Amino acid sequence: MEIYDLLVPAGVIANLRASNKRQVLQELGARAAALTQHDEHKIFETLWEREQLGTTGIGGGTAVPHGRLANLTRPVAIFARLEKPVAFDAIDAQPVDLVFMLLTPPDAGANHLKALARISRLLRDRAMCAKLRGTDDADAIYALLTDRAASHAA
Repeated sequence: MEIYDLLVPAGVIANLRASNKRQVLQELGARAAALTQHDEHKIFETLWEREQLGTTGIGGGTAVPHGRLANLTRPVAIFARLEKPVAFDAIDAQPVDLVFMLLTPPDAGANHLKALARISRLLRDRAMCAKLRGTDDADAIYALLTDRAASHAA
């Protein structure tokens, strides 16, 4: 599973304003609701419940909140570059400014894990993260994330 299978241009938020993790998840939920026609509150609850099991802040200023959403027919991703880093209880205790949310259907099984692995590899690439932090243009961010050559190299 590749990033371009998960993310659409409308799923990129170039300058998300939020002051804490809860607000980040609420904003991601709102964008996901607009793209999927699912209930915004249910999406937030799904992300928040998963976050209570353990942080999705994976270090290096990045986080991958995720969950399985009933009645979802395909995986959906939202990427946000935060205007200012926020505390996310990340494993390295650093604030987060790059957030890649993933929602999958309940029966996604291995595809859920493959998508998480692909996203994690991408966000562990320091050069890629520097490029993502270096632009506030949503189209440029989308192009960086979905570049097929870079996607295979990550």
